[in-house]
Amino acid sequence: MTRRSAIVIGSGIGGIACAIRLQSLGFDTTIVEQLDQPGGRAYVRREQGFTFDMGPTVLTVPHFIEELFALERDVAMLAAPDFPPDVLSDNPVGSDGKTGGPNTRRYVDIVPILPFYRIYFDDGTFFDYNADQAHVRAQIARLAPEDVEGYERFHEAARAIFERGFLELGYTYFGSLGSMFGVLPDLLKLGAIQPLFSLVSKYFKSDKMRQVFSFEPLLVGGNPLKVPAIYAMIHFVEKTWGIHYAMGGTGALVAALVRKFEELGGTLRLNAAVAKIDVEKRGRSHVAAGVTLASGELLAADLVVSNADYATTYLRLVDKVHRKINRDAVVKFRKQSMSLMVIYFGYAKRDGDPDLRHHNIILGPRYEELLTDIFERKILAEDFSQYLHIPTLTDPSMAPEGHHAAYTLIPVPNTLGQTDWGVTGEQFADKVIGFLDDRGYIPGLRERMVYRSFVTPEYFEQVLGSYAGNGFGVEPRLTQTAFFRPHNRSEDVTGLYLVGQGTQPGGGTPSVMMSAKMTAREIARDFKVDQRIVEGLPA
Repeated sequence: MTRRSAIVIGSGIGGIACAIRLQSLGFDTTIVEQLDQPGGRAYVRREQGFTFDMGPTVLTVPHFIEELFALERDVAMLAAPDFPPDVLSDNPVGSDGKTGGPNTRRYVDIVPILPFYRIYFDDGTFFDYNADQAHVRAQIARLAPEDVEGYERFHEAARAIFERGFLELGYTYFGSLGSMFGVLPDLLKLGAIQPLFSLVSKYFKSDKMRQVFSFEPLLVGGNPLKVPAIYAMIHFVEKTWGIHYAMGGTGALVAALVRKFEELGGTLRLNAAVAKIDVEKRGRSHVAAGVTLASGELLAADLVVSNADYATTYLRLVDKVHRKINRDAVVKFRKQSMSLMVIYFGYAKRDGDPDLRHHNIILGPRYEELLTDIFERKILAEDFSQYLHIPTLTDPSMAPEGHHAAYTLIPVPNTLGQTDWGVTGEQFADKVIGFLDDRGYIPGLRERMVYRSFVTPEYFEQVLGSYAGNGFGVEPRLTQTAFFRPHNRSEDVTGLYLVGQGTQPGGGTPSVMMSAKMTAREIARDFKVDQRIVEGLPA
């Protein structure tokens, strides 16, 4: 069998997952990464004995991870059921306290996290959120007894959306309007088209419960006030497969995926920034022929997959002469997700510290108005909400003995707003750290802190190459969902494909792994890969 060549631009989780699949499909695959280590947004910062995951920290759907580690050379498993019955059953924790399948355990240790999140409200009360329906019901009864019955009805509505929107349609590639209109009646019937916050508000009277059951799209860059209610399926995705953590951090998962890729014969090149995607005119077609690196080196290939930001891919890497669909005006017209300020800090442990959890959501005094400030007005408000991540509660190896490693992530406007982060960044970081100290989340934090650094939207724009400093690619809203989201197969350039959070199906670690499989399927179809390989049989 003649092996063809593929280049994947970027080594985010979606890029590595796609590269693994391409290697298993029979392509000689090279990943070119501009940074000095793999991971993209899942980059790792190591300072003074602390290890900080700089990006995603919430893992779910271990089945997706297991499938990648089960792949073999020339055995792609693209035709295997996406959700075989066994993955819908409980995912038991082994006697060693670990989850994940047998192939995953050869590469990385994944453990369950409970509760999934501790959600703090501005009045100091909190809600521990997990998969146990009786536990959730008891939490609601404690904080908002008037919403217990509403939760039962929401639970069933979310289940229906999950079963249709995720289990049945999750891997559907919407490459045409017809594919979109074919499922629209079902989504309308389920109420999945209306804004998520509107759906949640029909079932819950309490502001607290409306926040608890609508905040999750923020973890994938969505505004709960605008994201379609199909994102209620996140509730059931987490409920079905749980929340997990890779021991050693998400960076350990990235390293494991790279190891798998290289075992399959793939090549990873670091410090290899791409200057442009090379496109040749062949008759009436514009065809991807490889890439030119910033160093001037030319790398030829039969196809190119970009795991770079969608807007950056077209605006910076593909000459406009080759773009009739993704023209500059079209690309810039798409709404970008919000950005983030992330503060990484290490501090000394102290007996009697408050009982924080691995994942903590700390909500501010405003919800709807703050979301509008961030997403629509694009202003940095005086108040804020944050996600406080303390992995050393699960994995002490992430910090020197006697210390915690933590980061706190604050949704902020992208760089289309007017905030001067060079002036504001340090002051805002002081304000957030002072809040955690003064409000008693981590008393004495200022005195106990031994390390601090932070990134602002400028990091996402200048280092990660995200257009407008977006944190999650194109914003997930109805007009940018399914067919209306950037396509995984370029409409402009034959042999150019996209993968990752900016494409279908969307953002979040599970979705970018799904994106990798969807993109690999389109490549297999276009390049007429031996059907035996696609079905997971030796060629």
